[in-house]
Amino acid sequence: MSQTSADLYQARTQRVMDAIAQKTPDRVPFMPFFHLFPATYTGLSFKEAMYDYDRLADAAKKAILDFEPDMYQNPLTAYALGPLLDTLDYRQLKWPGHGLTDDQNYQFVEREYMTISEYDAFLSDPTDFMARVFLPRAYGALEGLKMLPSLPSLYYTRFLTGTAALALPEVTKALESLLAASVEASRLLTKANAFTQEMAALGFPSQVGGVAYAPFDYIGDFFRGTRGVLTDMFRAPDKLMAAMEKIIPNIVEGAESVAQKNNVPFIFIPLHKGLDTFMSLDQFKTFYWPTLKHVIETLIDKAFIPVVLWEGDCTSRLETIADIPAGKAVYWFEKSDIFKAKKILGQRVCIRGNVPAATLIVDSPEDVKKYCKRLIREVGQGGGFILDGSVGIPDEAKPENVQAMVEAVREYGVY
Repeated sequence: MSQTSADLYQARTQRVMDAIAQKTPDRVPFMPFFHLFPATYTGLSFKEAMYDYDRLADAAKKAILDFEPDMYQNPLTAYALGPLLDTLDYRQLKWPGHGLTDDQNYQFVEREYMTISEYDAFLSDPTDFMARVFLPRAYGALEGLKMLPSLPSLYYTRFLTGTAALALPEVTKALESLLAASVEASRLLTKANAFTQEMAALGFPSQVGGVAYAPFDYIGDFFRGTRGVLTDMFRAPDKLMAAMEKIIPNIVEGAESVAQKNNVPFIFIPLHKGLDTFMSLDQFKTFYWPTLKHVIETLIDKAFIPVVLWEGDCTSRLETIADIPAGKAVYWFEKSDIFKAKKILGQRVCIRGNVPAATLIVDSPEDVKKYCKRLIREVGQGGGFILDGSVGIPDEAKPENVQAMVEAVREYGVY
């Protein structure tokens, strides 16, 4: 008797939840993070994918139906951002048609958006700093917001006369851009919600409810830049630590609110600057791990499941990062020694990964199956393992290699 879509949805969800809880599922879950692979798979340019909601949704649907992952991620809110990026003239990204060719995935543009001397202003009132300093620097269309008065200064009747700032041409232009962006964002979210409902009706649960950040990365990626935040460990350690502590509630609230709306418990946490090559283990224990651990444990306390992507090589950190509640999170490894990770973390954290991008792009399906078999047999022993690429499925992956991953879990992954 064939399974209904509802049966498949439940079976896939249970398979993943069992793996996370350190139970033995019926088989190893296959949970690929597709990025823009569905675009290349269906012949869609990256520019078309970023600007055409319907065509990107169709491409993603085909990839999901063809490869039948246990869980998928909605591509629209992550990649169909072209119209919004144009509207607000976002300066922290380059994207197809705006600094990149039509077939290049969007790229982050790092620079210093907060100087070291501005830590005090950020710590005093992060919201005010975001509105009047950061946003005008990060978004070309919002430069006029720097002319707004500080909101806390507009007490009593001063607020009444303070509204005159909204009539300034520069501020009015910025507010008009925000209104246009809000209309487009609403259209995007309507399409994204429809895609989620369609996938659920077809038996596929979502793997991303919300997104959180390591506080060190939050400050380093968006405000100080890599060079700035790494040197701040020496030049302004107390200010850096205070800023990271300050934004923990905001990071958690942002992830929690979106996950609740999506009714999906998984919180994706991509990590960038805690690598072995970026800082020493002692620095990691001092500056990176304590606030990240706080975020992870707070999310767990709120019944969410952190899915932490350890980009790069973090092998030296394995013993340190084992210190979280058992059976409540996923650690996804790119280049760390995943076999060593199994020995150290195998009874505490579900491990995800880590078929190398190069293997999926240039090697043969036989090579892919061989590596997947080893992952399943060694890392998947006793449960607690999810098969994926090292950082998901690369955009240039051979379809036959992705299919080899599917075949590997079906052939070798049954417990």
